[in-house]
Amino acid sequence: MQGSDYRRRLGERIRKLRNQRGWSQEEFADICGVNRSYMGRIERGELNLTLDSLAKVGKGLGTSVSTLLKNIV
Repeated sequence: MQGSDYRRRLGERIRKLRNQRGWSQEEFADICGVNRSYMGRIERGELNLTLDSLAKVGKGLGTSVSTLLKNIV
């Protein structure tokens, strides 16, 4: 599997969890303290996230980084 596949799968997981909570992308970006367009790039798998960014997303979702990555790699 290529790195872009991992990023895409992670982005899909983040989008799914966000949608389960009923948040718009803009609301979730605000919760995480990032720009909405940045969040869009995360969810589309366009970015290779840093650990700091991944931790912000996990905290925003109320879950751990390990849960976000489970079965992704």
